[in-house]
Amino acid sequence: MSSPLVLLDSASLYFRSYYALPDSMTAPDGTPVNAVRGFVDTIARVITDRGAGRLVACLDADWRPEFRVKLLPSYKAQRVAEDATDGSEEVPDTLTPQIPIILDVLDAAGICTGEAAGYEADDVIGALAHHEQADAVEVVTGDRDMFQVVRHEPTPVKVLYVGRGWNKVEILGPEELAAKYSLPVENAGSAYADMAVLRGDPSDGLPGVAGIGEKTAAKLITEFGSLDAVLKAVNDPMDRKLTTKARNSLIAAEEYLAAAPTVVRTALDAPVIKDRDDEVPRVPADPERLRELTQRWGLGSSVPRLVNAMERRA
Repeated sequence: MSSPLVLLDSASLYFRSYYALPDSMTAPDGTPVNAVRGFVDTIARVITDRGAGRLVACLDADWRPEFRVKLLPSYKAQRVAEDATDGSEEVPDTLTPQIPIILDVLDAAGICTGEAAGYEADDVIGALAHHEQADAVEVVTGDRDMFQVVRHEPTPVKVLYVGRGWNKVEILGPEELAAKYSLPVENAGSAYADMAVLRGDPSDGLPGVAGIGEKTAAKLITEFGSLDAVLKAVNDPMDRKLTTKARNSLIAAEEYLAAAPTVVRTALDAPVIKDRDDEVPRVPADPERLRELTQRWGLGSSVPRLVNAMERRA
């Protein structure tokens, strides 16, 4: 079996590290580095435990893309910083300085990063997974939105969901996703996205359809096969599968339902740019700079652990 292509939902993972590890982890100058160390440790563990042969740390070029906001102004609106004049995201003060350090470490280590101007990391992941023709793909994330990328063909795509930590990781392919949400296995990924449109997600500013929760949404998608088929049935006077309550709720949400699918689904045509080849290097790209960064920022055993994982990979 060939080594997988691993796609990291970077922001999701370094946010998780930030909240999971104590801010007493600091550099000699007092700068917190808990997110840096946790993120680097995650990469080392992915390389070791998953046998990653290729890896891309996927980045947000735009965490709240204009095309999504135009369609649905509420999209992530609650996360915009109160005093921001540029629509920037509300990020903890002690996390913000750590992001450039993470990028410097990745660069010195030779770990590939990928982004697409005007798009989120979700879109980078969706596009890279969609276009992969050679290797199995594993997406490491703490965000359920990424469940939509799972598939069997032409190459299998699974999600490693670390929402409850790495030790409780859930590995979800089409069968597992279908079982978890009572969705059809043959199109579990796209069915999940359709269900998510109906269900909504307050954390992303997606109101969903009033009166239709997760179970009802899954039942509708399973029964009709897709969101498009559900919406077609709404306007079909001969259809008897939709209850009056569901039909009325869907009619009332017509404007939302016209916009939400594009907002929820990853942009498979996102113009992803990778900064280098995505093969996991066996030695750091710039060992001296990596040593300097380790010392300057007090990264302890995290960077040596990453280098060791790179050197020992199969």
